[in-house]
Amino acid sequence: MNMDSDQPAPAQAESKSALRRLRRVGHHGLRLFTIGVILSITFFVIGFFRFTDTIAELEAPPARSEVEAIVVLTGGYQRIEQALALLESGIGQRLLISGVNPSTSSATIRRTTGSKSATFDCCVDIGYEALDTIGNANETASWIRQFGYRRILVVTNNYHMPRSLMELSQASPDVVFVGYPIAHSDLKTEAWLADPGALRTLFTEYAKYSLARLRNWSGAKTASGLRADAGEKQPHSATFN
Repeated sequence: MNMDSDQPAPAQAESKSALRRLRRVGHHGLRLFTIGVILSITFFVIGFFRFTDTIAELEAPPARSEVEAIVVLTGGYQRIEQALALLESGIGQRLLISGVNPSTSSATIRRTTGSKSATFDCCVDIGYEALDTIGNANETASWIRQFGYRRILVVTNNYHMPRSLMELSQASPDVVFVGYPIAHSDLKTEAWLADPGALRTLFTEYAKYSLARLRNWSGAKTASGLRADAGEKQPHSATFN
């Protein structure tokens, strides 16, 4: 009887050994991937709640009269109404409303907000070029260079403030930007956790803010966020007074 026939062929044994090693590597890789996903989710959630805590503590600055001008980033008439009220109360010399839709005239904004015609005629500039927050920053930078301002009050929603200040500072590093947050939800209580709309808005904004920080950290280039650079025709009224 030939005893050699009971032994596996060398090639077959080597193949089984390689398969076992591959399985071990696969299992190890899967464990690392799972751990990575769990850690990423954990860090994201922790960062999210730190983000909400930060914006919950945002308050209007006490020395608003020290600013030279105001910029409001569009996204709702409540922001514009507040910015116009600040200007009419003597805070700042001029106001830029950045990121206005080209189909919206200054007369429409004036009528909707109930502001004085004299305020618009002397001291309000309408910016139609910005398509997003980066565009707001670049549009504001052009306006700042024109008037030579060095300290600007920024009016926008509280959840939008961290990203707005970051982008504005990137575009105009020599200018001091002071946030004036507009709050729609009370983030100092846990009531907003039961509001799907608030959760969706905050998660989306936190994701955008995180990506913007990563982009700035890596030095990656991005589009200007301006209509002209995006290939859109510049509105005739997209100029400053």
